[in-house]
Amino acid sequence: MTSETGLLSDLYQLTMAAGYFEAGKGAQRASFELFFRRLPRYRNFVIAAGLEQAVDYLVNLRFSPDEVAYLRHLPQFARVAPEFFDALLRFRFSGDVFAVPEGTPVFPEEPILTVCAPLMEAQIAETFLLSMIGFQSLIATKAARIVEAAAGRDVIEFGSRRAHSPEAGVLAGRAAFVGGCAGTSSAACGFRFGVPVFGTAAHAWVLAFENERQAYCRLQEMLGERTVYLIDTYDTVQGARLAAGLGRPLWGVRLDSGNLLELSRAVRSILDSAGLHDARIMATSDLNEYRILEFTAAGAPIDAYGVGTDLATSADSPNIGVVYKLVELEEDGRKRYTAKFSEDKHTLPGTKQIFRFPSHDVLACSSECIGCGEEGSSPFALSRPVVISGEPVESLPNAAAARANTLESVRKLPSTVRSLFDAQEPYRLEYSDPLLALFAQVRGHRKAAS
Repeated sequence: MTSETGLLSDLYQLTMAAGYFEAGKGAQRASFELFFRRLPRYRNFVIAAGLEQAVDYLVNLRFSPDEVAYLRHLPQFARVAPEFFDALLRFRFSGDVFAVPEGTPVFPEEPILTVCAPLMEAQIAETFLLSMIGFQSLIATKAARIVEAAAGRDVIEFGSRRAHSPEAGVLAGRAAFVGGCAGTSSAACGFRFGVPVFGTAAHAWVLAFENERQAYCRLQEMLGERTVYLIDTYDTVQGARLAAGLGRPLWGVRLDSGNLLELSRAVRSILDSAGLHDARIMATSDLNEYRILEFTAAGAPIDAYGVGTDLATSADSPNIGVVYKLVELEEDGRKRYTAKFSEDKHTLPGTKQIFRFPSHDVLACSSECIGCGEEGSSPFALSRPVVISGEPVESLPNAAAARANTLESVRKLPSTVRSLFDAQEPYRLEYSDPLLALFAQVRGHRKAAS
């Protein structure tokens, strides 16, 4: 693990931190919850992802002397006491974090992550947590949809070259794997997170040789049973015949252009006629869940899909309205519950727990115990401690374990919720009576105060 810079933040997180420090509020215990208000477009659920990186950030968060010197000279900090900058040099996250496991389907208003820490510490973390969990959850959700459409066929994330930065490409590969993909084309993702890596060869490989046969032979010599011929550089059907004539060893062939349904049938026939019944067909070329769903419905003999741009950017729904809101604050030894009451942006006060039943969830106060079952029984509590007093509780499940959780959890969702189209009956979320009573109490106090 490496130190994480506190400057991975919006400036106003740092000016608020300075303000809290100056007002004597920086050390007050605060609780923030990270959640989204509404489902992204065309989505019936969101897969929680990015927890491993969020925890790594918090436990390694530091400010270097150069970073503190930079802040000290910004005009926004001209009137801030020197003691604040000394506090930044000593900064360590000392709080607690509770979260749903990666790979868990979540719904609006359900806290993915709860941070309980001194107010200054919890505030500084907001921007990174929103960005990391929001992005990976977005891509993991897109991946889960594509995997659903593929109906058991492997999906490989191929989008690094189309991602919004090289680092986004690495994290997209991880998130796509968490969402159910079989692997990624990103070598860096494989190295850092243990995600299986896949690669074939580009058209440049074929063009670099005098003829297609020579290109195929050289590839086969190098890759052996992992050989995947890209057969559409000149003529797809002729390329399939050439590949079939070379025989084993090979994994299969890749189609990257043309009418993929018709071509897959023609290529399958050619491979089978050569006795290569176990040779697989991979399809690429601007794929998304809807095109793959059409291939599945048509019975296309496609064994695997490589999905790039649409997956790495979640092109049809490229953002998620994730928020991070203060829900509790300890003042003078007592707990004050906080909530927003603005139109369309209200929040619920107090830290919360999600209880999952087979057909619905109940959002409750964190002090409640509804059923109190273990996972696998009904109901069970989703949020669990991952950091206590600034230290990880235990090693978090890796990306492979998160992927297994996604596949199992999505399988348990009602079929209408797993649909690639808007659900006729959205997943049901209920609110416990104590939580509703707390909301009414806080609203009443706010009205009286105003």
